[in-house]
Amino acid sequence: MPSRARVDEFIAAVESGDHAGAVERYYTEDATMQENLAPPRQGRDGFVAHEREVMARMAKIYSKAVSSVVEGDRVAIHWNFEMTDKSGKVRRFDEIAYQEWRGDRIFRERFFYDPATVNV
Repeated sequence: MPSRARVDEFIAAVESGDHAGAVERYYTEDATMQENLAPPRQGRDGFVAHEREVMARMAKIYSKAVSSVVEGDRVAIHWNFEMTDKSGKVRRFDEIAYQEWRGDRIFRERFFYDPATVNV
């Protein structure tokens, strides 16, 4: 079960722009991620690679946790993202990340957002 402090550390890492580093430090090796109703993807190393690819295409990413709830092994975070690609196109979206933690690491995460707002 994660402590509130551990979840706050994770949020701070993401808000600082260290998306790939946050995945490396806060996810289990066998973690799964699921985008809305898509099939889950598995494996921290693949997630890190994906984050690095996205970051390489962006000129700027703003990430802000609006709120978060810690309830035992379950955490919900409401995120606001603003991503500016290298051509200057800006995409803004709200997302709810629902996480299940194993000890002090995330092992399952599902994202809920309007896919029409994201084209990355």
